[in-house]
Amino acid sequence: MLNQIKGLHHVTSMAASASGNNRFFTDTLGLRRVKQTVNFDAPDVYHLYYGDEVGSPGSVMTYFPFPHIARGRPGTGEVGTTLFSIPEGSLGYWQDRLSKANVEGLKSDEAFGNNRLHFAGPDGDGFALVEVKDDSRAQFTGNGVGQDQAIHGFQGASLRLRDEGATAELLKFMGYQEVDRQDGVVRLGIPGGNGADVIDIETMPNISGARLGAGSVHHIAFAVENRAKQLEVRKALMDTGYQVTPVIDRDYFWAIYFRTPGGVLFEIATNEPGFDRDEDTAHLGETLQLPEQHQHLRPFLEQHLEPLDGSAKA
Repeated sequence: MLNQIKGLHHVTSMAASASGNNRFFTDTLGLRRVKQTVNFDAPDVYHLYYGDEVGSPGSVMTYFPFPHIARGRPGTGEVGTTLFSIPEGSLGYWQDRLSKANVEGLKSDEAFGNNRLHFAGPDGDGFALVEVKDDSRAQFTGNGVGQDQAIHGFQGASLRLRDEGATAELLKFMGYQEVDRQDGVVRLGIPGGNGADVIDIETMPNISGARLGAGSVHHIAFAVENRAKQLEVRKALMDTGYQVTPVIDRDYFWAIYFRTPGGVLFEIATNEPGFDRDEDTAHLGETLQLPEQHQHLRPFLEQHLEPLDGSAKA
């Protein structure tokens, strides 16, 4: 069993509108935009990152906004719900805030001893705010959300699968342990993890496979401290029979990817070097940052990319 993985690093999804996505995560959820850059493989598409003040691993939601992309079809083989941790007693505040913002899909429930508020993102994305006791992680308190209500980061995420077995065994190999079972959902967690250390598996044997599109999670990333730990994980996964990519430099972390038995794309990402490698912490996410190989495209991209404030291009 591996011990290098401490929980989630980030969750990356698809969107249809860059400005609408930016407005939702900053104005509605009160997160900080910690980076605006572009998709390495499609540089005419943004890669937007939202999280706490510094983009701590376990707090970062990232998006590829593809203009005019069709909405995804929910199903098996994907991340179902991304779970955000909020302070105990703040659910009423969020119910009121999201209702006033006309957020769709609001529904309260309780699971594994926590009160939750489910809601949908702009593209039908599946989210829930979860009251978590004694979450000591630092919060970002800008955009009108106070410390008594602000999001701490992820609690975790749920996976929708046709069959639990092989993916559950993989997660246990990655250091997760079964915590509980409730209403057909198995919860796994990492003891002493980074706070974003819960994975729920929802088994849906009669549901068809998901279709990737706006509102879909593209991949889910797990955190390791550094590149040395990442290489240890990569070797162990390959020795177990998984097809794992070489290490890829993503500027703000190094990444490896592999497909799980249930169909979900997993990434292992390093905590280093972080989002302040090319911007001062006080000004994270304020200007367009480009990977070195795409710097020559800056004049075109600054004209082509949708302004994040929603204004018309010149």
